Amino acid sequence: MKESRPPGANRPPSDVKAELRGQLLAARRALSGDARRTAARALSRSALALPELADARTVAAYVSVGGEPGTHELLDALRGAGKRVLLPVLLPDNDLDWAAYEGPGSLAEASHPGKMRLLEPAGPRLGPDAVTGADTVLLPGLAVDGRGMRLGRGGGSYDRVLERLERAGAHPALVVLLYDEEVVARVPEEPHDHPVQAVATPSGVVRFG
Repeated sequence: MKESRPPGANRPPSDVKAELRGQLLAARRALSGDARRTAARALSRSALALPELADARTVAAYVSVGGEPGTHELLDALRGAGKRVLLPVLLPDNDLDWAAYEGPGSLAEASHPGKMRLLEPAGPRLGPDAVTGADTVLLPGLAVDGRGMRLGRGGGSYDRVLERLERAGAHPALVVLLYDEEVVARVPEEPHDHPVQAVATPSGVVRFG
């Protein structure tokens, strides 16, 4: 009898990732505006219940765009709780600089060739290494599996962030923000991938060993 192998077992992880990304992005595009707003409110409540955020002095976060789980309410709640919130600024080489979040009025729409329009903080740039001072880093993603392995969009920006943290010997809590359906059985893994400690979704929090 031939040994059964899981789907995609003979394909490069990068190919399986690309296919999974397409499926997940299509599901996000299918969500209605009301569903996204409801999910964003619930996600903010779930994330704020995390001790990693409650105890943090500095949080590196991001501004959600498109069909991403909404973070705007969460950003304001963190700032209102007295946290220093850092937001990313995309650099031409796909690396990330950082600047402090000073409220909704401090965000400006930024256009990057070949990419979606982003909302970025307009304040002074603090340098790519500023993230190493964060107590908690909130990561965007498309999925996470039971091992805590995260599937990103494939641009590599947050791979660089995680590598920078590792080089600096920094160990902030890593939390990915997702919709409930994006916690999956298995995410294809490559050598550069790093696991996260927890995922926050609209229905609650899942922790990984």
